[in-house]
Amino acid sequence: MTDRKPPGVSFETWIDKQIREATERGEFDNLPGAGKPLPGEGRPDDEMWWIKQKMQAENLSFPLPGTLALRKEAEEARAAAVGARTEAEARKIIEDINDKIRESHGKALSGPPLTQSPFDAEEVVGEWRIRHPVKEKPAPEPPRAKRSFFQRIRRG
Repeated sequence: MTDRKPPGVSFETWIDKQIREATERGEFDNLPGAGKPLPGEGRPDDEMWWIKQKMQAENLSFPLPGTLALRKEAEEARAAAVGARTEAEARKIIEDINDKIRESHGKALSGPPLTQSPFDAEEVVGEWRIRHPVKEKPAPEPPRAKRSFFQRIRRG
């Protein structure tokens, strides 16, 4: 533990002295992460960064409030519909999430107000069609005229 700041010495001078002495003792040598970028560098500032970091370090999670959970589920369903294998599968995914959204409008869910409205199925299916263009089959070749046995022998 460090000594208390002596009276009459400025904080800056006292702190600089503490750092210099610790550096001379080698207390900053071989620290974990030395030479590596700071975690989270370049990301936007987040007031709750330390809570998120602690929860991640301890592998903890918390449930989202009802309205936020539904929004997240709706976003995931839309992405799944656009990436579906068939148009029918895409329509089914959108119909299911739209039913869930409509049911939730009559319920009191926790969290901020629910602003999620049902998806326009035709719009989502249109996006699915853009991402999954129909591959046209090549036109069949016209049938060749049959040559007789003698014509084949003469021409090779």
